[in-house]
Amino acid sequence: MQHCDTLFHAARIITQDAGRTVLDDAALAVRDGKIADAGPVAELEARWTSDERINLPNMLLMPGLVNAHTHAAMTFLRGLADDMPLMEWLQERIFPMERELTPHIVRTGSLMGFAEMLRTGCTACIDMYIFEQAVFEAAHTAGLRCLGGEVVFDFPSACCPDPRAALETTRALADAWKDDPLLRVAVCPHSVYTTSEKTLRDCARLAEELDLPLHVHLAETPAETAMSLKLHGRRPAAHADACGLLRPGAVVAHAVDVNEAELRLLAERGVRAAHNPSSNMKLASGAAPLPAMLRAGLTAALGTDGAASNNQLNMFTEMGRAALLHKLVCADPTVATAREILDAATLGGAAAFGDPALGRLEAGAAADFIALDLDSPNLRPMYNPVSHVVYAATGAEVRLTVAAGRVLYRDGRFTTFDYPALLREIDDIRDFVLRKTGTGR
Repeated sequence: MQHCDTLFHAARIITQDAGRTVLDDAALAVRDGKIADAGPVAELEARWTSDERINLPNMLLMPGLVNAHTHAAMTFLRGLADDMPLMEWLQERIFPMERELTPHIVRTGSLMGFAEMLRTGCTACIDMYIFEQAVFEAAHTAGLRCLGGEVVFDFPSACCPDPRAALETTRALADAWKDDPLLRVAVCPHSVYTTSEKTLRDCARLAEELDLPLHVHLAETPAETAMSLKLHGRRPAAHADACGLLRPGAVVAHAVDVNEAELRLLAERGVRAAHNPSSNMKLASGAAPLPAMLRAGLTAALGTDGAASNNQLNMFTEMGRAALLHKLVCADPTVATAREILDAATLGGAAAFGDPALGRLEAGAAADFIALDLDSPNLRPMYNPVSHVVYAATGAEVRLTVAAGRVLYRDGRFTTFDYPALLREIDDIRDFVLRKTGTGR
């Protein structure tokens, strides 16, 4: 017999393997942070001994969800500026408050964001923000995977006085975290309307030099398109391509105002699109054409965006809203199927993250998975587990979250940090924000 670290036994397993196999009365053998075996429990018990056995009766195991676009630290702004259009929201409420940022605020806000992600079944995310070093420190504490980078603007941020400093910060991040198995650095120009052509080209050169992925907001609104045409004489996708941003593995967040030719361009360039349905709906930015993306062969993932423009970092919410939104927009109940949406949140997210070991549960894959309580009333009766995951689950059913074989959350308890202490810290930051905005308590 072979030996593994832990044997997880559950009622059902959604594997997301090539055949999209769903196993009943099954188990996962985990060794050295990877899945060593998956299959019927009787077969695994005959093949494996383990240091520990975790029985999860009446639970469903599935791959951890990948949040393909977020700003985790923005939990400290959750609910501060609602019911506003994007440009007004950014320029009048968000950017002024972000000038007050400190590493402590970013670290604390990020850890709160990661707590929410872990609690609702997310094991990996793609982030960009100011003081990204503090974001990485929080991700390291939380234990989940993070691909992130210092956001690059053409104007000063609280961290960097200019784009050159932001790129040097990115270079330093890449060096500081190069040996961490769960954290990876990306080059993160904010957008084509907050960065000059020179800055965008500098970002592309740094990504090429250090072999780093790119992550950029792109074509989020028709207003951005109009601004890009005025500033650059090109639509956002064409301008990003001319500046060298549309390279294989690049992640473009939103891609709302794109036409069929632009979708084909993104697909040809090997770009990944991160669809953010809740944020786009809340800011009335529009609906990214997800069905057309899939028809064009573009790899699509799902993201929450930040908690300031979504109010939640819950990927189950994003899956449900994505499925329903496109049926409404297309007036076609057959589009954005449960299978396609789950694929986007797992395998599409893995492609955006740049790690094909994520998003599936089979031998050789990363041991990143979650367990949902099948005794939850909204999950009974169950005919099709994939349908329930997308249309019925809320994230509250998550009882266990594991990344790289390590239990990070179980039955209301986070294993790597003091959650009550975190609550006290985030409340102190709330009081700071209230004082700065002059709204009192």
